[in-house]
Amino acid sequence: MDGFSGRMHEGRTGSLEGMRFAVVVSRYNETITEKLLNGAIEKLRAHGVQDQQVEVFRVPGAWEISLAAKWALPSADAVICLGAVIRGETSHDAHINSTVSSQLGQLMVDSGKPVAFGVLTCNNLEQAIQRSGGSVGNKGHEAVDAVVEMLRLRENARD
Repeated sequence: MDGFSGRMHEGRTGSLEGMRFAVVVSRYNETITEKLLNGAIEKLRAHGVQDQQVEVFRVPGAWEISLAAKWALPSADAVICLGAVIRGETSHDAHINSTVSSQLGQLMVDSGKPVAFGVLTCNNLEQAIQRSGGSVGNKGHEAVDAVVEMLRLRENARD
């Protein structure tokens, strides 16, 4: 940023030692969500997070993710929410997607802790496959990267 002379805060570096992570994952569309979970755990490990720093909460479907995230927040520094809502013949998916995304955003703001929205909102199964480790990547990876960066940003801004 040419000419900027103020202080810049970023979350690209910093220790995650001692931080606790919760991963809330839906069992509905389990062939997809299991890949998201594996991707999230793999990415947490790549960031140096030990398995003992992570708790996994399995819920029946995407609808229940918000409540489990709320329960996990008091003992976690960040929550990674994973699920897959695939459009069907009705508008049911739109109601779930809208409600869950709003609730998770509100939980993040109210708690002051990062809550990652790793819930796939796809038009079809093929899109879900591509976003859970296929050609588009793994949304589990992206969700972890987002909360890690936010945790580091919080710590770096305090310095």
